Amino acid sequence: SVVEWTQSSEENPHRPIDHQLSYETEWDMINAVSFRRKVHAHGDGGSNHTNDRNRWAFSFNVCDLRSITVKCEGWSYITFHLKDGTALPAIHFHQGGSTAFLDSLRKSKFKKDPYTTTLGGFSKVTNYLFDAFRAPELECHQRPAEEEEPGFEVITRVSLDLGPRPEVQRRGPVTMEEWAKYQDSEGRITNVPHLKDLILKGGLCHALRREAWKFLLCYFPWNSTHEERKLLQKRKTDEYFRMKLQWKSVSEEQERRNSRLRDYRSLIEKDVNRTDRNNKFYEGLDNPGLILLHDILMTYCMYDFDLGYVQGMSDLLSPILFVMENEVDAFWCFVSFMDEVHENFEEQMQGMKTQLIQLSTLLRLLDLAFWNYLEAQDSGHLYFCFRWLLIRFKRELHFQDVLRLWEVMWTRLPCQNFHLLVCCAILDSEKQKIMDRKYGFNEILKHINELSMKLDIEEILSKSEAICMQIKNCKDLPHSVSEILGLNTVTEPSAALETSEYGILESPQTSPRSTHRQDHVVSNGHSHLKETTHNGCKVAFIS
Repeated sequence: SVVEWTQSSEENPHRPIDHQLSYETEWDMINAVSFRRKVHAHGDGGSNHTNDRNRWAFSFNVCDLRSITVKCEGWSYITFHLKDGTALPAIHFHQGGSTAFLDSLRKSKFKKDPYTTTLGGFSKVTNYLFDAFRAPELECHQRPAEEEEPGFEVITRVSLDLGPRPEVQRRGPVTMEEWAKYQDSEGRITNVPHLKDLILKGGLCHALRREAWKFLLCYFPWNSTHEERKLLQKRKTDEYFRMKLQWKSVSEEQERRNSRLRDYRSLIEKDVNRTDRNNKFYEGLDNPGLILLHDILMTYCMYDFDLGYVQGMSDLLSPILFVMENEVDAFWCFVSFMDEVHENFEEQMQGMKTQLIQLSTLLRLLDLAFWNYLEAQDSGHLYFCFRWLLIRFKRELHFQDVLRLWEVMWTRLPCQNFHLLVCCAILDSEKQKIMDRKYGFNEILKHINELSMKLDIEEILSKSEAICMQIKNCKDLPHSVSEILGLNTVTEPSAALETSEYGILESPQTSPRSTHRQDHVVSNGHSHLKETTHNGCKVAFIS
């Protein structure tokens, strides 16, 4: 007989698969899934790769299976290869479950009389698969290789041996005296790579930040003189106040006809009034710091009207204004920071999507067992890291620790996307507790949220750098990891680039975002909210 696995809900077991697989299946949390057996008259099975109900369904005889390829690029997907050379469409596991699926397939192969299994409508439908195969009667460990029957081979990426993780020692912050040693008589910064290495290892003393951050954020070119910087500041001051005058000169009557500007202003006023109010620089009513925070964000709307203002941007400006204590300098440093994280705030959130996929790739390399555990708890998407990435740990660390982390990240050492390794370092410290206590989806989310203001920044930075060194020492590093961390960068002979002891190449006079992005618009300046429900718990993610 032919056994067909089909999805059915308790309310309507005969509902067509086409209807079940909605556009938003990735966000559906369906628990009422069962599998029913259906006997076909034509029991020969064969290689029927079409289905009247679903054009993506396919079937094959397990005896005809030659190999299974498991690939992990952001999420797992499986491709079946038949003995006649046919490669079937890939089955994507966006939210985990690939391991359980393979275990179940093995069980079907272990039957004395193998039968044809029709896999209907599984492509891109992880939740249905995972919930079904997670049933107690199907939960078992993978059989040892010697117990498996011959017939098909599972080809999967084996966990790499990264070798021992080196010890990293941090130093004290760069002092004013040390900084002065790296300036020539006209004010140019010399030996920039070595200076950045010192900042990476220990950060900056607070008295130095007001000057040094302007270089780290590409407001001042490293090779500029004192006089050139004075001229630059004068030009940038004029440019800033021209933009500020644009919104200051809009009358109330004009603003009534400009809904976007009106919405930007309303959202900025709400966010400014709740940003770092415990910090003395922003506390109290009618605080001049709050007025500057408001004015800079409004002026940024004139600078980049397509993006305007999105919730979370006030968190990125606050530490910069605190350090600069100057409206114009803070604005241009903020512009440079926004160039770097611009895609995080665009309507399509492409930057966030990319970073979550990249983080998943790195975590899978560093600890496959922990990554598999998260995947098994429906947490493989790593959405609990969303806030970390969106505003660069601003709400996870004490204010002074945020300053230390950001100035280290702005060196762009020891690798590209170092903030992703910071995420890995935090998770590495928490993984044992999460697994030992057998945390599920809700408990993991709660645990990560409760880490706020409990993290040791020096310990995190040491571990992050050690992880980077460990990865670089790996001989057979996957190309995707090298791309994420920028380890394959090749210098162009004609380019004026700087290199440090870490081999990271960068241009000293260019902003991370070389062109002004105008491809996405944030409607009415409102933050975008994505809600999903898991086991009765609603979780919202802001952008």
